[in-house]
This record gives sequence, C-alpha cells and structure tokens, in this order.
Amino acid sequence: MSIWRVKPVSAFEADMKKSQLKRVLTKWGLTSLGIGAIIGGGIFTLTGIAAHDYAGPALALSFVIAGIGCLFASLCYAEFASVLPVEGSAYSYAYGTVGELFAWFIGWNLILEYMMGATTVAVAWSGYFVKLLHLFHIDIPIWLCNDLATATEKVTKHNAEFPTDLISMPSFAINLPALIITLIVTSILIKGIKEAAKTNNIIVIVKIAVVLFVIIVGAFYIDTANWHPFIPAETTTIVDGVEKVNFGFGGVMTAATIVFFAYIGFDAVSTQAGEAINPKKDVPFAIVASLVICTVLYILVSLVLTGMVKYDVLDKSAPVASAFAENGLGWAVFIITIAATAGLTSVMLVMMLGQTRIFLGMAKDGLLPPFFKDLHENFKTPYKSTYLVGAIIAVVAAFTPIDKVSEMCSMGTLLAFAMVCIAVMILRYKKPELERPYRTPALYLVGTLGVSFNLFLMLYVRKETWYAFILWGVIGIAVYFLYSKKHAKLNNPEEFERLDNDRK
Repeated sequence: MSIWRVKPVSAFEADMKKSQLKRVLTKWGLTSLGIGAIIGGGIFTLTGIAAHDYAGPALALSFVIAGIGCLFASLCYAEFASVLPVEGSAYSYAYGTVGELFAWFIGWNLILEYMMGATTVAVAWSGYFVKLLHLFHIDIPIWLCNDLATATEKVTKHNAEFPTDLISMPSFAINLPALIITLIVTSILIKGIKEAAKTNNIIVIVKIAVVLFVIIVGAFYIDTANWHPFIPAETTTIVDGVEKVNFGFGGVMTAATIVFFAYIGFDAVSTQAGEAINPKKDVPFAIVASLVICTVLYILVSLVLTGMVKYDVLDKSAPVASAFAENGLGWAVFIITIAATAGLTSVMLVMMLGQTRIFLGMAKDGLLPPFFKDLHENFKTPYKSTYLVGAIIAVVAAFTPIDKVSEMCSMGTLLAFAMVCIAVMILRYKKPELERPYRTPALYLVGTLGVSFNLFLMLYVRKETWYAFILWGVIGIAVYFLYSKKHAKLNNPEEFERLDNDRK
C-alpha cells in the first residue's frame, strides 16, 4: 500500500454524483462567501501596524504585492476547482494528483488555517464587541471577557497605571463573548448552508457598505502632503538581537508579509464546491472575483488612511477609527466598530464552514472516522463534526491565550497554498487530457511564482512558531500511519470500481 497512491478522478466524480449536500450556492453566493472570509479584522487592524512601523504611505504597494502573491495561488485553486469540484479544497486536489500522504498532510495543516483561524477570530470578535459596548458606556468585567493569563496581564497593567483605582487579581477568567459567538455561529451552521449563506450575505453587505463609507468619506479628508515621502527612508533597529528593517523597500516587503494574512480566506470558497449549483464554472469565478474585489478595496482603504493622517501617528490597534477621530469624525467610530464586529462574525462563519467540509471530504475517503461524514437527516449538514469543531473553538477561545495561534494559522495556509501550486502543475503534466473549464494562464510560471512567494513568506515566521509547526506535523504523520493509512478506501480497489460503474 503505497503512501503515494492517488485517488482516481472517476471516484471524485462518483462522490459528486452521490453527494447528499444541498446545492443552493450561486456564483455570487460563492463570491459573497469568499468576501465574507477575507474582509475581517485585518483591514481594521493590520493596516495600522504595517503602515506605522514598516511601509508608511507605501502600504498600498504592500497590498499590491501581497495581492499578486495570493493571485498566483488563487489561479491555481481555480483550475483545480474546475477539474475536481468537491468539498475538501486543497486536500482533495492533492489526493487526486500527488498522493495520499501529501494530501493528508495538507488536510492536517488546513486544520491550522480554519480551526485555529476561527479561534483567533473569536477572540478578536470579543475584543471588538467589548469596545462596541464601551462606546455605549457598558463595560464588562475583565475576568468575563479574557482568558486568565490575559486578564491577569491587563489587571496588572491597570493597577500599575492607576494605583488609586486598584482591581483585584482574578483567580478565574473566561472569555464569555468569544464562547457565545462561537455557539451562535455553530447553531447557524447546523441549520444548513442556505441559512449560513443568507447570514453571511447580510454581513457582507454591511461590511462592504462600511468599507465604501471609509473610502468615500475619507477621500474628502485626504491631505496629499501625508503621502510624502511615499516610501520613507529605510531605517534599521535591533530587536532581541535581530536586525529589523523599517521602511524603504525592505519595509514594504515586510509589510506585505504582514498584510498577506488579511487575504486568508479566498480558498474557503473551494470547500463549498459540494453545495454549489454549477461548481465547475462558479467556484473558479468566485475564488478569483472575491480576491480581486477585496484587493481593490484594501488598496483604496490604505491610500485613504495614510492620506487622512501622517503614517507615524496612525494608531496601530485601531487605525481606521483613529484616522477618522483625528479628523474630527468621532461619530464614525461607532460605524467602523460595528463593521469590524460584523466582519469578524462572517470570517468565523466561513472558516468553521470550511473546516467541517474538509473533515467531510477526508472522512469520505476513510482517512478520518465516519463520525465526520454523518449528515443531519433534515438539514443535510455534517452536524456531528460541526458540533465538535464548535465545542473545541469555544473552549480554546474562552480559556486559552491565543496571541501566537494566528501565526500557526498562517503557517498552515502558506504551506497549503504552496502545495496547491505544485499539485496543479503535476496534474497538468500527468493528466493533460482532463476537461478543464478553467485553465490557469501561463500555469508553470504562475505556479512556480506561487510556490516561491508562499515559501518566501514562511521564512519570516518566528522560530518558536516553526518548532510548534514541526511538532504539529509530526503528530499528523503519526495519526496517518496509526489510523488513516489502514482505513483509507483506497485499500479496497473494488470499492472504486463500483463507484466508477455507478458513475457510468
């Protein structure tokens, strides 16, 4: 039983034919899911850090660079989605081209992207929700909106700054808003893809409306003097014995690696192929369209922000709100905070949706227990795995400090992107006769650039994250050899012959 055995394309086609998932997503419904996953807290937070510390007004250029890098991967995803329009995303693509172990490793790392990403977003949502309540003069106790470590840190900082207003050190803490939003999103996903899509569509409309508000209203307050110099002179600082480049071309590239993570999510569209009405055409369209739309919005927002205020006074934690406040538009902070809260909700919804569909694809192939492919009798959703994913995210978000989990999420994403670029080139070479409703232009150039770009970004990740990532990978390989390899349906060729006959 080779670890490089490949799942036949005919088996994928039979899976599509037998799928019990409800096909209700249109071309624009899929695009909306992509936008819902991409536009979130990143546009309201990462822009501040990247502009203030690294790129200055050239933040727009950083978004262009990151967007082009993501575009390479998205074009490769699009071709794969047109050939194998099934749930499972990069995992399924690799299983049909490179081999089982490669596919398993991608699926294992997609858990980092989706589940850990959703956990990070749940905590970020809690932070924005607390800010939103504060604007209405409602304050939640620190121990009710943070994990214990974070609550202790905040109380310590508060007591040091305000010695006349001491707060008792908490002995217990729970991030209740993060737990509650996770349970709400889980319940929506259980109800069905149609309900999830409707919820996402409403949120996406709100998000895009507010982003356009920021662009249009903010444009009237742009002072072009704030854009000079467009690329500030390069400086270097030493942080923990490591030389750090600020500004200049090096700073622009560093900022590109930071804002890249604001693009994570377009690949979630490919996990919904099993619920798309016309997946071979609509999924590729939605992948590319959602990325292009968000890239244009990101570039315009970055130009507006750095034009409204000088980059070196831009607030790093809430850059959009601070830019409007600096121009006497304090009322806009309410709208922006509401948009950020809503935006994170849809990101979380799509990430959890994607995770359960990847589990579904892996369980159909026998690489995960049947538990993960059980569908609800009425809703036709993988309800058991949705409950499990929701429970894990709720507990982790409620009780665990997750400041470093986001980096693990990004590592999983970067590796998946690189692997997809490799796999699509292999499939084009090995199976040139396959019908491809969408063909990536200049594939071998685009694919090579996609691999190079994503591996390049991985070099900028901290050593501690690399160690954790390697440990995660070792655990995944162990699970594969102890369970998945033995239970894979490829162990039973007769099963695939039967599926092929059913298809014919």
